[in-house]
Amino acid sequence: MAHSSKIFCCFSFLFSTLSIIPLSHQLEQHPLDSLTPIEFIRVQAIVNQSHPTTTNDITFQYIGLNEPDKQALISWLQNHRTTPITAPPPRQAFVIARINHQTHELVVDLLYDNIVSDHIHHGFGYPLLTFEEQNGASQLVFNHAPFLAALNKRGLKVEEVICETFAIGWFGETKQNGRVVKVMCYYLDGTVNLYMRPIEAITVTVDLEAMKITHFRDRLVVPVPKAAGTDYRESEQKEPFGPELKGITVVQPDGPSFIIDGSRVRWANWDFHLSFDARVGPVVSLASIYDTEKQEFRRVMYRGFVSELFVPYMDLTEEWYYRTFFDAGEYGYGLCAVPLEPLRDCPANAVYMGAYVAAQNGMPIEMPNVFCIFERNAGDVMWRHTETMIPPDLITEVRPDMSLVVRMVSTVGNYDYINDWEFKQIGSIKVTVGLTGLLEVRGSKYTHKDQIDEEVYGTLLAENTLGAYHDHFITYHLDLDVDVIGRL
Repeated sequence: MAHSSKIFCCFSFLFSTLSIIPLSHQLEQHPLDSLTPIEFIRVQAIVNQSHPTTTNDITFQYIGLNEPDKQALISWLQNHRTTPITAPPPRQAFVIARINHQTHELVVDLLYDNIVSDHIHHGFGYPLLTFEEQNGASQLVFNHAPFLAALNKRGLKVEEVICETFAIGWFGETKQNGRVVKVMCYYLDGTVNLYMRPIEAITVTVDLEAMKITHFRDRLVVPVPKAAGTDYRESEQKEPFGPELKGITVVQPDGPSFIIDGSRVRWANWDFHLSFDARVGPVVSLASIYDTEKQEFRRVMYRGFVSELFVPYMDLTEEWYYRTFFDAGEYGYGLCAVPLEPLRDCPANAVYMGAYVAAQNGMPIEMPNVFCIFERNAGDVMWRHTETMIPPDLITEVRPDMSLVVRMVSTVGNYDYINDWEFKQIGSIKVTVGLTGLLEVRGSKYTHKDQIDEEVYGTLLAENTLGAYHDHFITYHLDLDVDVIGRL
């Protein structure tokens, strides 16, 4: 096996044909629709042409929709119902690009093909990491003599080593020293669960602008945890197994009850807009429910999405203290979305949709099957009553609980987040995030808990393996439009 690098989000999508619901299948572009591949290409050309004298290649850290003003959009929607020729709000893209080693925040007008604003960011914080620069930084260690010597000292084979990059966090510094990441490496040799075999106590610092190693330290030798028993693949599991379950089939002989028209989804009394963003993933907008008494749709939520996913580790050792991840802002919750596996990630009655993101050079990259949409009937009861007080009749009324689910899975390094937006017939929206995947562990000298007098940073899980204490904080942007029934 050749040595390789591993970007933090497992990303390997290629240009291919979208499955089931092509993004181009829509009669009219909605102002909140995600950018199309053609629009990505136009944005790239406009930005490149606007800086012809740049001394280095322009890199696109983020390209997404520049959301129109809320009141302007609502006004347009109201007028559009009666006057379809009403012009929509300006179609614009928001771009974060590195130009001449500076971070530019640009707004690009897609109607007039020009740049509306170009602001250089001088404050704290770095833009999203691109997959290309993460991969480039990880590869540097394999040509760094001190790193190769450190592997040799530990008796490790370089071809079994995989490395990834880590953002460095911010700890109140008043001066920034460029865009910097740390590189940490893992050892395979008998398992694909690389996170269980960290190569500890090596610090590698990479300057992303110069793309070179600026600091290296091999502090001490810590045993690499054993590979035995760490491979999670079903094919590698050994007996005894639990009892085999019989299959469950979801059948809708008349087809689904929901309708997808471009980015608009209608189901039961619900009507909402679904789009995709590289930073935040699924964006649910204009969610409205039909009031059968008023004979009109009533807005429930104007816009909702994951705002940030903060994962701080509680380990203050030299190689771990900086691990305070912002998974959306640093790595991209949407960028880390993975293709959903039919019949495993989603049931048989699911419909799939794809999306596009921008590569570092600004060109569009397709992400197939990034969403699945399906109706759920888990056998739950939405409402029921049995009346026994009117003899001789026994009156029973039962209404099953049916819902519509929009799902995306984001794999950010070792963790897989299952993000569901569930629309209920009772008029509520249920948002859940399931956390699965693999632990991020720290190598340790300990082989048994009796050897530990005090260990404040983790729990001994196996020989030479500490499970590091950490938290997951998920925050949401929820712009709710809950109206008032009647008058006070």
